[in-house]
Amino acid sequence: MRARLIVCDTCRYSAEEKLSPDGLTGGGILAGHIETLAGSGGSIAVCRHSCLMGCEHACNVALSQKGKFTYVLGGFRPDTEAAEAIVDFARKYAASGSGQVPYRTWPQGVKGHFISRVPDLSGEDVPTGGGGVG
Repeated sequence: MRARLIVCDTCRYSAEEKLSPDGLTGGGILAGHIETLAGSGGSIAVCRHSCLMGCEHACNVALSQKGKFTYVLGGFRPDTEAAEAIVDFARKYAASGSGQVPYRTWPQGVKGHFISRVPDLSGEDVPTGGGGVG
């Protein structure tokens, strides 16, 4: 089973601007970068979703897989650098048994962007504590 990387395609371009100078949403731009970098058939499946309700943070994503924690991240710029960090973290997440990724292996570009960590809601047991810091 692949991890799902859900990208809000309606997120604002920035905290100040709803649309880019080209009239595109930041979420749509970020989703395109992520889709290109992630490819298809790998360990993560990229899905677009309209509105993750994190509007106070521009460019939100969620990462989930059955039996693992779900993470919500936001406040990204809609650029390739952010997409690279998100995809890198998503691959590490997919390779992890619980979804916890040791902090020392986090890409710099995701640090400070975590909004929440949600226990698995499918009924699977997920280890508690740890927080991925180690």
